[in-house]
Amino acid sequence: MNINELEKLNNEGVEHLPSLERRTFLRAGLAITGLFMGGTILSLTSVRNAESAVGAPPKTEKYPYSPHYSMVMRQNLCVDCERCMEACVQTNHVPPYGWRTMILERVREIGPKEKETIFMPVLCNQCNEPPCVRVCPTVATYKDKTTGIVVMDSKKCIGCKTCMAACPYNARYFNEEIRAVDKCNFCYDTRLSKGKKDTACVEACPAKVRVFGDLSDPNSEVYKLVHRPETTVWVLRPETGALPNVFYMNA
Repeated sequence: MNINELEKLNNEGVEHLPSLERRTFLRAGLAITGLFMGGTILSLTSVRNAESAVGAPPKTEKYPYSPHYSMVMRQNLCVDCERCMEACVQTNHVPPYGWRTMILERVREIGPKEKETIFMPVLCNQCNEPPCVRVCPTVATYKDKTTGIVVMDSKKCIGCKTCMAACPYNARYFNEEIRAVDKCNFCYDTRLSKGKKDTACVEACPAKVRVFGDLSDPNSEVYKLVHRPETTVWVLRPETGALPNVFYMNA
């Protein structure tokens, strides 16, 4: 699947963002600066660069999870080596027909006879308001109360695939071996719960495209990247109101 195909999935665009979405990003110290590509890309910047226009974020607000795991993609560093995908498959036993992370690509013309290929790593966005959780009839998919990671309980999954249809990022697949839906969970069961600090894809990336950590910790690299002055970050498909915890930026 290329990025253009992903954009076509239920992309209706928006004229005004919900107030909940604006408040949530302000709570994270981010100001919304624009919508691009028909509403599929939301541009954000550190609120310190824009607080004169939108006001400072509430000082009393706290992140609902601790740690509040997030990932930053320094998109322009990606060279499509696919080592992240290989590491994910090996670590999480992903079958050949499934995926937990992949790399989309788009070719665009930058001159009369010149083209540029852009690579975009994607995975489950670990949303703050996940549509998949809302529609699951058996609560097989839910947000972990401590970390906020959207996880699957395969024993409760009845294979109705409703969550797959609801996911704005096409980030789920049906695992025939276990007869249940599967997805990225930031390697929670295979690495984080065993004391590892990074996901398999982050550790395997030679270009340091992916940065993983606790967004609620001002000393973490993800926090510093997202809140760096004069840096714009963006999230995918903001019109869904899912409020992703995967952010994109250029290094």
